[in-house]
Amino acid sequence: MALLRGVNVGTARKVDMRRLRALFERLGFGGVSTYINSGNVLFSGAGRPAALRVKIEAAIKAEFWFEVAVLVKTRAQMRGIARAIPAGWRNDDKQRTDVAYLFEEADAAATLAKLPFNREVVGARYVKGAVIWNLDRKNYSRSRLNKLIGSELYGAMTLRNVNTARVLAGRVAGAAAGRDRNGRGSAPAR
Repeated sequence: MALLRGVNVGTARKVDMRRLRALFERLGFGGVSTYINSGNVLFSGAGRPAALRVKIEAAIKAEFWFEVAVLVKTRAQMRGIARAIPAGWRNDDKQRTDVAYLFEEADAAATLAKLPFNREVVGARYVKGAVIWNLDRKNYSRSRLNKLIGSELYGAMTLRNVNTARVLAGRVAGAAAGRDRNGRGSAPAR
């Protein structure tokens, strides 16, 4: 699974998902699919995540003419992070729940204490590979979540809402069972 950081937000750094899928296929990956327009790519292929990251980032720069940080997570990592999300934490009109997938340099329990949140209104937890937080939407103005953008850690994470995190974990689990999004057999997603 590749999670692209900061694409298709606003007018800069636009990445067409069809072109992105074709790029991954040209790189020799199998079972390539994308989920929504925020840069989530499921694929199968051999290699260590760090080496795959370098390969994918270089190919994206050559294809789209700008740099994109790419976080590569395995099926097991994506499922483990999703399992750590409390069942009652949702993203709806009452609650906001986000998953900050962490790049290697920030992947530590100590990251949680460095985040600029108001702990009185934000519940947060670290799990290997991510920080997950939840708050009541009526407390957003008191949460200090907006200060995250200016923090030193912001560049070492890529955010997805909890609904997306759960769907991605389900899709990698489906790929692990040998099914693609159309129910046909496929190679396992990375």
